Amino acid sequence: MDPVTVSIVVDAPRERVFDYLQDIANHSEFTDHYLVDWHLTRTDSVGRGAGARFRVKAPGSRFSWGDVTFAEVDSPHRIVEVGRTGKNNRIRTLGVYELAPGTAGTTRVRFTLETEPVTLSDRMMEGLGARGWLRRKNARAMRRLRSILERDEDRGERVTVAGG
Repeated sequence: MDPVTVSIVVDAPRERVFDYLQDIANHSEFTDHYLVDWHLTRTDSVGRGAGARFRVKAPGSRFSWGDVTFAEVDSPHRIVEVGRTGKNNRIRTLGVYELAPGTAGTTRVRFTLETEPVTLSDRMMEGLGARGWLRRKNARAMRRLRSILERDEDRGERVTVAGG
């Protein structure tokens, strides 16, 4: 699937936004409207190698588990997460958070998500509206990220080790 990109401007310094995003345990707080049942894949949830497994609440999805791991963490500019989802985890995913300084101490956060469906059936499922659905869900996640960082509002539950 072609990449899906969403962006937003957050009224917070880039270092603060980066510190929040480099802890994968925080990601459940702003994505829990479509990514649920989060579990960390290791005790240390910060930086390169940190990862999580979750269930995607997508309409018509029979194989809803997915996972991501931070492959690259370049402070305070960029975070790259790689993962898999779908039946037998055969669909590769690549997510990139890019942070750029804005005017008057703001930060532009841009998130790009790519998927690589392997089989014809996977490509057909993605062709049936997955791109628009992902754009809407990720745009909402970015708005929630902004409200958390600016006003400490609309915060979901933070994931912990073993769901505790």
